[in-house]
Amino acid sequence: MTDFLAGSALYGPLFAAANMRAVCADTARIQRMLDTEAALARAEAAVGVIPSGAGAVISAACRAERYDGAALGEAATAAGNVVIPLVRALTAEVAKTDALAARYVHWGATSQDIIDTALVLELRAGLDLLGVDLQSAVTGFVALAEKHRATPMAGRTWLQHAVPIPLGLKCAGYAGALRRAQVRLAELRAHALVLQFGGAAGTLAALGSAGLAVSERMGAELGLTVPEAPWHAQRDRLAEVAGSLAVLAGSCGKVARDITLLMQTEIAEAFEPAAPGRGGSSTMPQKRNPVAATMALAAATIVPNLVATLFSAQVGEHERATGAWQAEWSTFPALLLVVSGAVRAIAEIAEGLDVDAERMRANLDITHGQIMAEAVMIALAAKIGRQDAHHLIEAASRTAAAECRPLHDVLASNPKIAQHLDPAELSRLFDPLAYQGASQTFIDRLIATTNPGGP
Repeated sequence: MTDFLAGSALYGPLFAAANMRAVCADTARIQRMLDTEAALARAEAAVGVIPSGAGAVISAACRAERYDGAALGEAATAAGNVVIPLVRALTAEVAKTDALAARYVHWGATSQDIIDTALVLELRAGLDLLGVDLQSAVTGFVALAEKHRATPMAGRTWLQHAVPIPLGLKCAGYAGALRRAQVRLAELRAHALVLQFGGAAGTLAALGSAGLAVSERMGAELGLTVPEAPWHAQRDRLAEVAGSLAVLAGSCGKVARDITLLMQTEIAEAFEPAAPGRGGSSTMPQKRNPVAATMALAAATIVPNLVATLFSAQVGEHERATGAWQAEWSTFPALLLVVSGAVRAIAEIAEGLDVDAERMRANLDITHGQIMAEAVMIALAAKIGRQDAHHLIEAASRTAAAECRPLHDVLASNPKIAQHLDPAELSRLFDPLAYQGASQTFIDRLIATTNPGGP
């Protein structure tokens, strides 16, 4: 799946953002492994574990363009992982310059140290990219929330009209959820993405008393926190990252689902940004399909299954796993790629949503005022009690539906209601903007959470 999304010129652009495809490309992944090897060599040279000049020589050879990714991949099938042939190739490359330095390549490390730390570097780069696109999406939805504070639309529950809401509240809700995801990922970047360096079985025995000093220097070289102990067999931090990415994909899917429903021909209240050739059909010239939302929904469908694999990968044997760890290698980059496509799609929608406010208002009226039934019921309940008011308005709503009459007219002609609600008051109760409760406060509070340092 990783190669399919990162390397496919045909399908990669559909499912994943271009910058994330670059992060997850084979050359970039090889470079991160080499960056880890280089940091290890420099750290060991700095604390005297290897000759002082060896670190620089090994680092100079850690350039991905010097290595054949396809050959490494083929060799990995026999070796069991790609680091074994990579170390062999790196050693040979260093030996071309300094045979003595070549003796100290990968000193005291194990393959999992290199692969895990490279994965952490990949996740760090990926989370940073997601944060940028998330900020674009949050900013876009905040702008829409402010613009449409007084744009009434039908609030829908169980896909049916419920009560009026301002479109701004809906958009502010999207902004709030995406901002929470942004904060969550930033926090994970700080505490979950840590150095992996433990040697053969997590003891650093090969480095004797210098192991901790090498770890600290290596972490500093890579800009990674050094954890309390190596975590070869403890994958909870990675599972937490995976879970948060799944929550983000779900939040994107929620927005996308709403947009696809609002774009339905029969609804036609809001649309993805329009552009020549966007959302067309191979046979129906009139189509304006929800392209970005569709890909975000596809991501929301794919991601839970990827995350299930990563959750299962927590269950490994003893100090180093057989199978569980290996399952992460292609799954994590696939997860980053698919989530990046979802976030990119939602950012596009947020920055260019086309709103038809007149259609929203027209749709409010398709039930001939029945969407205001609760407003009338609450006002009447204050005078005759909730249960009696509910029965009266429910019966009137059924009459209005059966006779295709405005609910206002049915209520106005009912003496039991007219004696408690005069014509002016009854008319006011049918104003959608007059029945929004704390919506404006909720919009303000949601927007406040999207500001750096906000609640």
